[in-house]
Amino acid sequence: MTAVLPTEVVTVVGIGADGWAGLGDPARDALRAAEVVFGSRRQLGLLPDHVTAERIAWPRPMLPSVPSLLAANADRRIAVLASGDPMFFGVGSTLVRQLGPERVRVFTHPSSISLACARLGWPEEKVEIVSLVGRPVERLHTAVHPGRRVLALSADGTTPGLVAALLVARGYGASLLTVLEHLGAEGETRRTVRADEWAGEITGALNVLAIECVAGPDAPLLPLVPGLPDEAFDHDGQITKREVRAITLARLAPVPGQLLWDVGAGAGSIAIEWLRTHRSCRAVAVEHRPDRAARLSGNAAALGVPGLTVAVGSVPGALAALETPDAVFIGGALTVPGVVETCWEALQPGGRLVANAVTIQSEAAVASWQERLGGELTRISISRAQPVGGFLGWKPMMPVTQWVVTKR
Repeated sequence: MTAVLPTEVVTVVGIGADGWAGLGDPARDALRAAEVVFGSRRQLGLLPDHVTAERIAWPRPMLPSVPSLLAANADRRIAVLASGDPMFFGVGSTLVRQLGPERVRVFTHPSSISLACARLGWPEEKVEIVSLVGRPVERLHTAVHPGRRVLALSADGTTPGLVAALLVARGYGASLLTVLEHLGAEGETRRTVRADEWAGEITGALNVLAIECVAGPDAPLLPLVPGLPDEAFDHDGQITKREVRAITLARLAPVPGQLLWDVGAGAGSIAIEWLRTHRSCRAVAVEHRPDRAARLSGNAAALGVPGLTVAVGSVPGALAALETPDAVFIGGALTVPGVVETCWEALQPGGRLVANAVTIQSEAAVASWQERLGGELTRISISRAQPVGGFLGWKPMMPVTQWVVTKR
C-alpha cells in the first residue's frame, strides 16, 4: 500500500528549555498557522494558549507511529516540535528520511550540545558526542580514551549513574562528570563530581553529561584501529588472533556506512573491530552455536558496539534473509557446501570477500575458489616469544592461508 503523504510541507520547529521566548518570529508564525502540532508532552506544554492547533503527543515508542499519524493528518497543516536542533539526533532527520528534504521545512534552535560547550568553554569540534537516548549506555565505550572530552545526551535522570558505573568498571573512575540540567531554562543547574564518587542519585530527566576522561594506571588501552588484544574478548578459543585479525580487517577495508557479514563469527572479533572503525559501519555476525552467539553479543556490548546484529543458525541457510553485504569474512564453514557460493552471489559489486583457512581441507577449498574467481592468496605466519627454560624462544602459531577477492 502506498504511504499517504501530507499535502503541504511539514514544518519542524526546534525548541529549547526556554520555550516560546527562545523562538524567532518565523518559527512562531509557523506554529500559529499550524492546524496540528506533534511533540512530546513536555514540548507541547511550552506553547502558549494562542497557538490554537490541536496538540498530539507522540506515543511511545515514537518512530513506529510517525507514518500513520502523518497519514491520518495528511490534509492538515502539520508542525512538529523537536528538542534543540531537529537535525541533530532529532525528529527532523527522521521526517526528511521518510518524506524527502523538499517536503520538510526546519527551523533550528541551538542544540543542547552547543549550549553545553558554551557553558563549559569546550571547542565543539574537539568533543566526542554520543547519544544515549534510546540507546545502550555501552555505546560510550568507543569514546572513552585517556584525556578525551565527551558529551553524552542522556536518556533520563538515571543515565549519569549508569555512565559513572561504566567508567569505574573501565578503570576511568577518576574521570570528571559534569551534569548540566535544563540547559537554556531559568532553572539551569550544573555540578561536577568524579565518576567513582557518584552517590547514585537520580538527576533531572533533561540533562547533558560532560565527561573528562582520566584513565587509571590499570585501565586497558582500547584503540579504534584493528588489532585489540585477544584477552579483550571473551572466547573459547574460536577467535581470529590479534595479528591475523589486524591483517584481515585491513583487507576487508571498512568504509563508513557499509555492511559486513562475519560468517562463522566465533567470538565476533572481526565484526566487532569492523564496527569500531566508524560509528556508521554495520555488521551481522552469523554463528550456529547459541552459546557462542550469546558470548559474542556480550563482547560487542563490552567493546562499545552493542548494535551488532547476531544471526543464529547454520549456513548457508542463515544467510538467506540478510541484507546485501559490502564485505564478507568467512572464518568458519569454508568447506560447507554452498557457503562461498551464497556469499559471493550476495556480495555487492565492488565488495570484498576475505576467507581465512587454517586446516588442510579449508586451504584446499580457498585454493580451488581462487582458481575460479581470482583474487590473491597469502600465507600468514606469526610466531610469539615464549619462555624456554630460562630463555625465550619462538613458538609459531598455526599458519593461516588468506584468500582476498573483489567482486567486479
